[in-house]
Amino acid sequence: MNIGEVAAETGMTAKSIRYYEQVGLVAPAARGQNNYRAYGAREIAELRFVHRARSLGFSVKDVADLLALWRDRSRASQQVHAMAVAHMAAIEQKIASLETMKATLQTLLRRCHNNDRPDCPILDDLAR
Repeated sequence: MNIGEVAAETGMTAKSIRYYEQVGLVAPAARGQNNYRAYGAREIAELRFVHRARSLGFSVKDVADLLALWRDRSRASQQVHAMAVAHMAAIEQKIASLETMKATLQTLLRRCHNNDRPDCPILDDLAR
């Protein structure tokens, strides 16, 4: 398969595939006689893995670690579990932070007169 076909197959863009090759997350695909990338089943499986892991918010470094564990058939599942637990904790922290931002903005919006007057509680809060 060429890169366009792989992009369609994996749900990634060709640019993303090239990026993941460039940063060493996945090995560059072999090139055919026409000098185009030629992807096989293994490369497609790895790219699907990367796409799914990234869609769950794992960093490129974490995806590299997860890929290494996936490739290692003698791995201990507890390593993967520990990474997932740490990632879940980070997500929960982000959610808490977003909830705090939301509550603050809701309060500021309620305080805003939303009229032609120049005084603005939102701007006043941002300036303090």
